[in-house]
Amino acid sequence: MATSRGRLSLWVCLAAALASFLAGFLVGWFVKPLKEATPRAQDQSIRGQLVSEMNAGNIKSFLRSFTKLPHLAGTEQNLLLAKKIQTQWEKFGLDSASLVHYDVLLSYPNETQANYISILDESGIEIFKTSYLEPPPDGYENVTNVIPPYNAFSAQGTPEGELVYVNYARTEDFFKLEREMGISCTGRIAIARYGKIFRGNKVKNAVLAGAIGIILYSDPADYSAPGIQPYPKGWNLPGTAAQRGNVLNLNGAGDPLTPGYPAKEYTFRLSADEGVGIPHIPVHPIGYNDAEVLLRKVRMHVHNINKVTRIYNVIGTIRGSVEPDRYVILGGHRDSWVFGGIDPTTGTAVLQEIARCFGKLISIGWRPRRTIIFASWDAEEFGLLGSTEWAEENAKVLQERSIAYINSDSSIEGNYTLRVDCTPLLYQLVYQLAKEISSPDDGFESKSLYESWLEKDPSPENKDFPRINKLGSGSDFEAYFQRLGIASGRVRYTKNRKTDKYSNYPVYHTIYETFELVEQFYDPTFKKQLSVAQLRGALVYELADSTIIPFNIQDYAKALRSYAASIFNVAKKHDQQLREYEVSFEYLFSAVKNFSEAASDFHRRLTQVDLTDPLAVRMMNDQLMLLERAFIDPLGLPGRQFYRHIIFAPSSHNKYAGESFPGIYDAMFDIANKADPHLAWTEVKKHISIAAFTIQAAAGTLKEVI
Repeated sequence: MATSRGRLSLWVCLAAALASFLAGFLVGWFVKPLKEATPRAQDQSIRGQLVSEMNAGNIKSFLRSFTKLPHLAGTEQNLLLAKKIQTQWEKFGLDSASLVHYDVLLSYPNETQANYISILDESGIEIFKTSYLEPPPDGYENVTNVIPPYNAFSAQGTPEGELVYVNYARTEDFFKLEREMGISCTGRIAIARYGKIFRGNKVKNAVLAGAIGIILYSDPADYSAPGIQPYPKGWNLPGTAAQRGNVLNLNGAGDPLTPGYPAKEYTFRLSADEGVGIPHIPVHPIGYNDAEVLLRKVRMHVHNINKVTRIYNVIGTIRGSVEPDRYVILGGHRDSWVFGGIDPTTGTAVLQEIARCFGKLISIGWRPRRTIIFASWDAEEFGLLGSTEWAEENAKVLQERSIAYINSDSSIEGNYTLRVDCTPLLYQLVYQLAKEISSPDDGFESKSLYESWLEKDPSPENKDFPRINKLGSGSDFEAYFQRLGIASGRVRYTKNRKTDKYSNYPVYHTIYETFELVEQFYDPTFKKQLSVAQLRGALVYELADSTIIPFNIQDYAKALRSYAASIFNVAKKHDQQLREYEVSFEYLFSAVKNFSEAASDFHRRLTQVDLTDPLAVRMMNDQLMLLERAFIDPLGLPGRQFYRHIIFAPSSHNKYAGESFPGIYDAMFDIANKADPHLAWTEVKKHISIAAFTIQAAAGTLKEVI
């Protein structure tokens, strides 16, 4: 009897539970909203936790820890730093953290033959030699393995000849020398000051001008701010310092010996003399103290050695809970020429703090909708090698699954205001998030980062918004944006562009880039770097966790209208030739108009999408994700096959700067001096056609899926 009563009671309980479940289910079904409420208050609260968890003191500690010793790519110390970062990511609670290696061509000074420049007397005897080493800063006298100033990938050689001063070695500087002044560089050694353009472009221009070598130096006019003492008393460049840097012209190729493919053990390699973008003349940097002496015949002594060397990226992941096959990447390089006090370690420290804070959220049960990938890249200073090789190895997956790439290179290059370079898709998200972060600037204590940014650097096109720049190159977003078409952006603090006329920050790529430089002069409170961390982290959070990817295509349409008008205005300077060779921009403007209409219609439909329907959400998100990819031409730009974005590319004359409609712009550059005008204008027509087709095709991707 006891057993029968027990079974009866069990069935009664089960029946009651089932009835209760059905009642609750029916009530929930009929009262559930058709669309998710926006904005997502709970998610905003979580983002608030992420941002408020970030700590300036932690960024300071990471920076101090990571800059105690040199960590040049390919060295044991940089591998130890990679392992340290990996261990910390695991401790923070990331789902995975692994080392990924590649065997790439790097370049180092010869340890037994010093690089230097000498002055020769009339008998050819060397009567002066430039400095080999920079005097170490206070507190670093006993640090070993400091690489002397050199230009990586310079050709070996000891050319001698008369010096020709070529200003910044820009294209226009050589035009002035040759066309206006009648001065030839053929058979001579060029001497150029750093600044204005990427050093690799300087070398390329010198080669084209017939120079047999080029010396680079930092002029006080470009690397000294008025009224500031040289380091360590101030932040100006000492006369004994020389800027290191690579002088490749890779145009996005990655490892010079394995262009287009990852530099793994199984990869076919070109021979050393076939390497992509490697100059064939010697190049060497000197300080301005030595440059003042070089006024006569000189001899260069350059003995750098190129060798295949193993490098290591650190790749960490937080797996997405809803769409694990959709990726948001936060990456920045780790390697530096010496201590890397600003470049890159202010970015490395920020990346580390962002990873720590995301790990904290994971520890309390939160998980992003999409997968977040953290990357500490190696060998950026040698031509963006670590990031490009990883992009090449994973290109098929990244093209199918990547939402965005946010760069985490140096978080400061000045301390005046925010600087943003990004795809137009991110404009509105950057503006929105900057309004929710406190400004670190003096005099703006109760205002937002957006307000100080707007007041200090308004857009020249629309004073109601802060300036946002086009993406060029010079950092690790290049392969993701310019080759793969993944929406990308970078944010950092910068100088006052109106008053600060010196190039970059004065001690860039020298031994004097130390922790103390940052602590004493650039960001003593570390609040500027904290603001950058908060903005980078918030961007990653929103891109990884918003139900609808927070891209605004209408901003892309506005940008295209502006870029089309701008390139047409350049062309109108040749109005007679436009008529003579029947060059028309009509189809380009028509395509831009069609894209604008498609963008408006897409955003109208986006407001109507049922956010509770996962298939509807996924379809709209895929269209958003793949739009940037629609601007990619698999054939690439002429002579630059790995730059495949038709709307944006690094300038052919300055890798650091971004150019819109680069195919058209390059075809029209110096067109008045082309030997065959008909052929030149035919090339312009070709690239107008390519741009028009690409924009029209991109508009087609925004149409409603049938």
